[in-house]
Amino acid sequence: MPELILGPLLRYVGQVDATVWVETDRPCAVEVLGRRADTFHVAGHHYALVVVAGLEPGASYEYGVLLDGERRWPDSSMPFPASRICTLDPDRGLTVAFGSCRIAAPHHGPYVLERREHRRGRGVDALRALALRMRDQPPEDWPSLLLMLGDQVYADAASPQTRAFIRSRRATGSPPGEEAADFEEYTHLYREAWSDPPIRWLLSTVPTAMIFDDHEVIDDWNTSAAWRREIRAQPWWEDRVVGALMSYWIYQHLGNLSPHELSRDRWYQQVHGVEDAGPMLKEVAMTADRTTAGSRWSYRRQLGRSHLVVIDSRAGRLFEGARREMVDEEEWRWLESELRGDVDHLLVATSLPFLLPPAIHDLEAWDEAICAGAWGARAARLGEGVRRAIDLEHWAAFSSSFDRLARTLRDVATGQRGSAPACIVVLSGDVHYAYLAQASFHGALGQSKTYQAVCSPFRHPLDAPLKLANRVAFSRVVERLCALLARSARLPPPPLSWKIERGPYFANEVATLELSGRKARLRLERTPQRQPRLDCVAEDVLT
Repeated sequence: MPELILGPLLRYVGQVDATVWVETDRPCAVEVLGRRADTFHVAGHHYALVVVAGLEPGASYEYGVLLDGERRWPDSSMPFPASRICTLDPDRGLTVAFGSCRIAAPHHGPYVLERREHRRGRGVDALRALALRMRDQPPEDWPSLLLMLGDQVYADAASPQTRAFIRSRRATGSPPGEEAADFEEYTHLYREAWSDPPIRWLLSTVPTAMIFDDHEVIDDWNTSAAWRREIRAQPWWEDRVVGALMSYWIYQHLGNLSPHELSRDRWYQQVHGVEDAGPMLKEVAMTADRTTAGSRWSYRRQLGRSHLVVIDSRAGRLFEGARREMVDEEEWRWLESELRGDVDHLLVATSLPFLLPPAIHDLEAWDEAICAGAWGARAARLGEGVRRAIDLEHWAAFSSSFDRLARTLRDVATGQRGSAPACIVVLSGDVHYAYLAQASFHGALGQSKTYQAVCSPFRHPLDAPLKLANRVAFSRVVERLCALLARSARLPPPPLSWKIERGPYFANEVATLELSGRKARLRLERTPQRQPRLDCVAEDVLT
């Protein structure tokens, strides 16, 4: 009889429909609440995405999973409530839990301790703590959505179990060593990341939206044109990036789409018509790595009276001569059509923070100018080395894209793209600390409240030296020094200003954005060093 290998994952949930994702050990028919889908096959693995239509708005449905008519979920050995699909009601509030960067490691012993002598220590997993708290809460207190903002798996920092699997199938004495090398090894990364019972239950009952970041492929992924040329010359790169993008499409991207979008997705329609979709998806992944044309990982979700737009700030980067853009022109046009008003709240998700601490913003903008030749060819080579050494690769390092997004958000905030929302919140992760910044647009009146909210990591804390370095970046002295650097490269001032209101907070943490009508509140919770619980460290009324 077929068995569940991974899942169920509750992915898209709207007012009247939802999708549920599973991985099984063989071909079968998958049934959820009377709706069925056949599995599709990719390189020896079997997956299904069940569209559950015909639901009622604002309703709650307990559900199980049947494989070829036999119940395989819930798992009676797991002491958790029944999994539920809770559809959206536009007249009710909703809560969006968010964060990024969750590394897989055991939840005991030296893997939990954060002391320096235990270099393996990753601390208490914030998502695991969230699941354990939810177990004792009524469903109406559960998050409406879990937004996972990158580094859901770490291809370059595999757990002991995954490293053992890698060693069992190939030699590791040459690159990529004990890092993920191909699709098969990526499937193990996802299986380990999502199989822990509390996490598995959490993902079965809270809708999820996801976007990748660099460590799901490789550190500094697509940081510059020079980096891209060098990595593509490596003999192991093609298998690595193909495995990363194939697995991302299956494990993350499909569930980001609504049933309507799935019905129009040509790749999703084609995988069901072939015996093994592996060769087809390999070609898709190779094309997506080589060109931005024809693929878009960014997506949208309507959340009642709020609108969520998730921006791919990694795979879609464009390098043409001296031009550097976060996304190509086709995707910009799509983004500008989605970034609009006529909603209570506009949420913009991007794995990389849009508004960094001002000192870091100026440093990244300065480095981009130096790499472009502002101080000559020798300084440009030095600038490229600095860019890679300290990860100067955020929106500030793509100045034309930063300015374009800022102008678009200004138009939304001032009512030029429909009636102005009560607030615009940019949600990000990546940097391994949390903070809240508030922005304002020069000379504009009647603005929406505009914020950058960053929460990272779920589980991957910085070590002491990096914490200190990042704390220093928030100081007034360093801020002034970096502003002088920016002026030395003759950089124009950005089209908006912002100020850090809260933070930085360094811990394993999860943030929650609560929306009710035109009110918004942000809460940040972190885990203590040893216990799987969440303690509130900051709470702010945004509107």
